[in-house]
Amino acid sequence: MGKMVVRRLKKVKGFFEAVHPKLKNKTNESLAAVLPISIIVLALSVFLISLSVGLAMMFFVGAMLLILGMGMFQLGVEMAMTPLGEGIGVWMPKMKKLPFIIFVSFLLGTIITIAEPDLQVLSNQVPAIPNMVIILTVAVGVGIFLAVAILRIIEKIKLSTLLMVLYALVVVISFFVPKEFVAVAFDSGGVTTGPITVPFIMAIGVGISSVRGDKNAASDSFGLVALSSVGPIIAMLILGCFFDANDGAYSGADITQVETIRDVAKAFVQQLPHYAKEVFISVAPIAAVFIVFQLISRRYQRRQTLRIAVGFGYTYIGLVLFLCGVNVGFAPVGTILGQELAGSEQSWLLVPIGALIGYFIVKAEPAIQILNHQIQSVTNGVISAQAMNRCLSIGVSVSVGLAMLRIVTGIPLQWIIIPGYIIALVMSRLVPQMFVGIAFDSGGVASGPMTSTFLIPLCIGACEIMGGNVMTDAFGVVALVALTPLIAVQIMGLSYKHKLSKMHDAAVVETVYTDDGDDIIVIEED
Repeated sequence: MGKMVVRRLKKVKGFFEAVHPKLKNKTNESLAAVLPISIIVLALSVFLISLSVGLAMMFFVGAMLLILGMGMFQLGVEMAMTPLGEGIGVWMPKMKKLPFIIFVSFLLGTIITIAEPDLQVLSNQVPAIPNMVIILTVAVGVGIFLAVAILRIIEKIKLSTLLMVLYALVVVISFFVPKEFVAVAFDSGGVTTGPITVPFIMAIGVGISSVRGDKNAASDSFGLVALSSVGPIIAMLILGCFFDANDGAYSGADITQVETIRDVAKAFVQQLPHYAKEVFISVAPIAAVFIVFQLISRRYQRRQTLRIAVGFGYTYIGLVLFLCGVNVGFAPVGTILGQELAGSEQSWLLVPIGALIGYFIVKAEPAIQILNHQIQSVTNGVISAQAMNRCLSIGVSVSVGLAMLRIVTGIPLQWIIIPGYIIALVMSRLVPQMFVGIAFDSGGVASGPMTSTFLIPLCIGACEIMGGNVMTDAFGVVALVALTPLIAVQIMGLSYKHKLSKMHDAAVVETVYTDDGDDIIVIEED
């Protein structure tokens, strides 16, 4: 008995020793992602804005928590969320009962969305509608459209066609909704695809597509996040017709005043239990799904079960640290940054500084790295994580610049959103279908917790100082962040298609993947 215990302890020790290098690598990736935005804020606090030493200290403590938290979260997703999602995705089509598959998809989408931390943040920002009404409405919207997305994969419906129909419906509905709710509705589509939802939904798509095994299966694994983002927009637009925007007044977030290191430590320690509870509520439903799924399917062996359980632990701790760091350290600085820039004589600097912040802040989104690595894996390295990072950074840079331009000039959101989606949908008919799914998924993933807890306060702070309407002018930044990656990634797809047509005259070395007759290949010229 004693020898058996010793052997098991050695196995557990070996397991954690194997995990340690991966955690180190993930943390280094997080450091590289967070360091640029930290340097930008430091430079702004020195040269342009009056940021107190206490708040600067809170920002950098928040940055350290964010780096460690994002590293642990990414490792946790790799160990737990991805294998669980893929396992469920493989299992569902084997049931061969379409009503059952649709019901399970709806249930999973609804449960996961209710648990999404980003949605809690947005619901607190809309005073005219009760929090729980927003949360349940958005959750049902995601549930319905996740079922639609999975049905699309099974029935092999073309993603670009479905997106054109749905976004046409969104545009039509938006003209019948009070203007105060339009920006919030589009923002809700972005925040629901956050750090909890995205890895799980994407893994389900990969699992379902792998069962098909045909030539278009890999490209069809993308698009679940895109379609799941449409549901909340339609649901919130409809909900806005039943509420009066003047029923509640927006109240800005309180900024904690700190002077000493003890004050800084106290601010984080006081908030840590709140985020521990919030993340527990977020992760517990997915853990329950894992337990039920394992009891039904017996898919995972003991070692795999241990790995997933440890992965849930990393996911939980990482997300607690991440959200605490972002909300306590980053959000107040975002508000002050917006107020100071808008109140200066050079308020036009909001636009270029916003664009610069947007370029680097997207790299710190935890789900972005998950998406980019999954794309690199599915495409066998043809679309690299570095190329995706660069493309998304450019897209989000344009997004935040446009959001700041709206605050300065008062341009209605629909003047940008509608032409933007028309361009994206037209492009979806011209690029290889894999790029369509990747592009529309990228839009949802780019608008994560960093956007909702740093960029929204930044826009609200600037809007308040400039005397704008917070509901119409400040909200909408998430919607814009979700829009421009659609165009940026598809431009990359057009560029790839153009290079491919030129390279067909050269020597084709190896075909990696075929999608609707478009070869994704590795080519060397003679």
